[in-house]
Amino acid sequence: MPQLSLHTQAGAITLSEEDGAIVSLDWGWARDQDATALLCRGRAELHAYFDGELETFGLPLAPPGTPYRRRVWDALRAIPYGATRSYADIVARAGGSPRSVGQANAANPIPIIIPCHRVVGSDGLGGYSGGDGLATKRLLLSLEQDRVGARGGHPHGDCVQGAPR
Repeated sequence: MPQLSLHTQAGAITLSEEDGAIVSLDWGWARDQDATALLCRGRAELHAYFDGELETFGLPLAPPGTPYRRRVWDALRAIPYGATRSYADIVARAGGSPRSVGQANAANPIPIIIPCHRVVGSDGLGGYSGGDGLATKRLLLSLEQDRVGARGGHPHGDCVQGAPR
């Protein structure tokens, strides 16, 4: 499976490709590097995201998972840049329970691009299993919300109470 790594503000990450689609984003640096056209495009989009120049990824994705998890991940992709949603909001869109949404988030094979960091608890941040845990979640939310704030406010006015700004 071709892989390509890059350095980001959230640490080293590695993209993996299979059959013309991104199938995973892992924390850390891969031993082997294969600069396919898709992985180079993914790296460029991730650099643009971290530089505040990209809000929506345009990469073909094929995350392996159950139909339910794919519904949750589709709901995550619908959360606007710089916004957050509660676990209950995702349940309303994808079904299941807050616990099953949390489990789907934890199993998300393509974090950042499928923005599980945008899901927060009703009484705070909730958890995050990627990178350095909650520190990484705070970094990603702050990066997005700072850029939205610099543009003059939140694009949809729909941040969840208690989420970091």
